[in-house]
Amino acid sequence: MKINIGDPERVVRFLGGIVISSLAFWGPQNNWYLLGLIPLATGLVGTCPLYSVLGISTLKRKA
Repeated sequence: MKINIGDPERVVRFLGGIVISSLAFWGPQNNWYLLGLIPLATGLVGTCPLYSVLGISTLKRKA
């Protein structure tokens, strides 16, 4: 898969995923924290499958 997420967005996704996933330890005791794994994984890998389907890329193009 091609990388289609720029560095600033990757950082935001990664940190957001950590915050949402941390609900398993200090928040409500339900399975909603599993949704945090999606932005965490896409932030680590740098690829968003939905962006690929829609043809979106937040990478800056080199001139």
